[in-house]
Amino acid sequence: MKAVIFAGGEIVDHRLQKKYVSEANFIICADSGVRHAFKMGIIPNLVVGDMDSATPEDLERIKKLGIEQETFPAEKDFTDTELALEIALSRGATEAVILAGIGDRPDHSIANVLLMVNFKKRGLEVKLAGENWEMFLVEGQVQIFGKKGDLLSLIPLSLEVSGIETRGLYYPLKNETIPMGSSRGISNVFLEDKAMVKVNKGLMLAVKIEQA
Repeated sequence: MKAVIFAGGEIVDHRLQKKYVSEANFIICADSGVRHAFKMGIIPNLVVGDMDSATPEDLERIKKLGIEQETFPAEKDFTDTELALEIALSRGATEAVILAGIGDRPDHSIANVLLMVNFKKRGLEVKLAGENWEMFLVEGQVQIFGKKGDLLSLIPLSLEVSGIETRGLYYPLKNETIPMGSSRGISNVFLEDKAMVKVNKGLMLAVKIEQA
């Protein structure tokens, strides 16, 4: 099952997010993320959080539409986005896409990136997505689809990532080792509509950026 989670970060053009929603079996809004859903004409399955960022108009509309809510106290140990992921996992999701997960709160943005690591260990593959980019984890071997000229950055999330091989990218990596903190894997370029990335040991963050 695939879940889409609307967080409270920025979405500039909501039209470009609809492709993710159309693939979802379950839609969760984390607090003020419900406004993104409403702007897209979407009625979510669930709204979760302490609701400290939702407006009175948001709350009235949630009530009027009969949307399920799970409300938590403001003084809690987890962000609303993490609570949304917990609920997605508990309801059977194996994949989740977080929309509006990056914004002007760098602490929340970094936490959302690292939540992917936590939930991957528990069987939930999480992706962060924006209008022209996606972030996801690479462990083992994966095929990544894009188009010629798109950018792909590979950023170590382990102290060291070894046995890195790539195909279909302008700057090939052949049995490379990249330590955490290195920019070695930034801004590679798709040569065709797909690329292969293989990692023998460690975990990498992949960032795909579509070029116009």
